[in-house]
Amino acid sequence: MDQFLEPGMLVRHPACPEWGLGQVQSVINGRITVNFEHAGKVVIDGSRVELTPEFDPREAGY
Repeated sequence: MDQFLEPGMLVRHPACPEWGLGQVQSVINGRITVNFEHAGKVVIDGSRVELTPEFDPREAGY
């Protein structure tokens, strides 16, 4: 999944919902840096955790 992630995308960590919404900062060699609302900046191993994309309704024109 991390091959589809790019900086600026909104995601959630499925095992840590208390972290809130996160924004992808970078994706480099399977390591994803995400800035979460309630956890701050976290580096995630994309081969171990599949982040859940969260689509912003404002981007879809709603």
